[in-house]
Amino acid sequence: YGFLAENADFAAACEKAGLVFIGPSSRAIALMGDKTAAKRLMAEAGIPVIPGMQQPLENDEEAQQWVEQIGLPVMLKSSFGGGGKGMRLVRDLAELPEALRAARSESRSSFGNPAIYIEKWIEYPRHVEMQIMADHHGHYVYLGERECSIQRRHQKLIEESPSPIMTPELRKRMGEVAVKAAQLVGYTNAGTVEFLVDRDRNFYFLEMNTRLQVEHPVTEMVTGLDLVKEQIAVAAGKPLSFTQEDIRWQGAAIECRIYAEDPDNNFRPSPGVIQDLRVPGGPGVRDERGFLAGAEISPYYDPLISKLITWGRDRQEAIARMRRALAEYQIAGIKTTIPFHRWVMENESFMRGDFDTEFIDREYRVQVAGPKQKELILLAAAIGAFYRERRKGEVVSPPAADGINPWKAMGRFELFRRRL
Repeated sequence: YGFLAENADFAAACEKAGLVFIGPSSRAIALMGDKTAAKRLMAEAGIPVIPGMQQPLENDEEAQQWVEQIGLPVMLKSSFGGGGKGMRLVRDLAELPEALRAARSESRSSFGNPAIYIEKWIEYPRHVEMQIMADHHGHYVYLGERECSIQRRHQKLIEESPSPIMTPELRKRMGEVAVKAAQLVGYTNAGTVEFLVDRDRNFYFLEMNTRLQVEHPVTEMVTGLDLVKEQIAVAAGKPLSFTQEDIRWQGAAIECRIYAEDPDNNFRPSPGVIQDLRVPGGPGVRDERGFLAGAEISPYYDPLISKLITWGRDRQEAIARMRRALAEYQIAGIKTTIPFHRWVMENESFMRGDFDTEFIDREYRVQVAGPKQKELILLAAAIGAFYRERRKGEVVSPPAADGINPWKAMGRFELFRRRL
């Protein structure tokens, strides 16, 4: 967990020292950590991958050749990256030189390696990932998907399960592909296989995260499993405590990442001291945080403050509970993404389940943009609306607003304060 969770050298050092690393083997981490090598391995096994390079880029001339071959737009990606670092979208060939320089620089500073590669950019994709678990006895199980399309700068802000576009047949196909990907590298412990899904629900292997992810509570809420407990048991040599047939998905869960960022200023970090903190509670509400009132948010690390998760019997109830929880969540002294999340939970497109990875640029930035920016964003939104009208899918009615009882809110805060 943390910076060493996907460090193959650290896992190898544990193995050499006779320690048990709670995670996959150093070999599996290394294989899946090299994004181009992983993509090449998946393609050779017949797993659908996004058109593009399957090896790191050697020079700018080769980059231009690839762009001409697969066509614009393209995405530059770090070969050893993640979390949106080292990524640049290129829509115009004139932007390529500067984008290459910026992607290499960010990849070097973030991951110690400037290697990047090029993929075709899929317009209006959805980012859907599949959680898997595997033990040392040859048992592999997929635990269902998480929808992760609400992103800024290719970093997730909201995750949910089930995905609004998911069907039992699609879940089975994606789950089996995720298990196959894990089996190819002899994977053990918890891992996540990430996919991009196009408008026709074709899915493409994106990468595999060889660790427990920030959004794992979403899967725990709908499956009733404790993934961390399972990780420890698997590392201790025990078989999985469940089979694929045992997995049942109940209700719906949503996670909002509460960052120390200013959503009205392009999500810029907002370091400082948390002067006051009031945390929501109640049925179906789970809050996981690393800070208390009086703590300082450093400018040198990821600005994630907490993860707020709600569960409901269906998506409408999960959204209603999230609305109420966000209304009760109070953090003073710094800017946070709480107002943004409140806005999302009231957004009609989100409530219908009609969104993609460009949701923030299309739907939110217009709220805080200047006049000229608004014209461009509204034009992009109109184009997006045209394509979305062509999609097929079930329309979900917006949930009713959930009233807030200030006495309950204050009581929960007082109970929390006494426990401290």
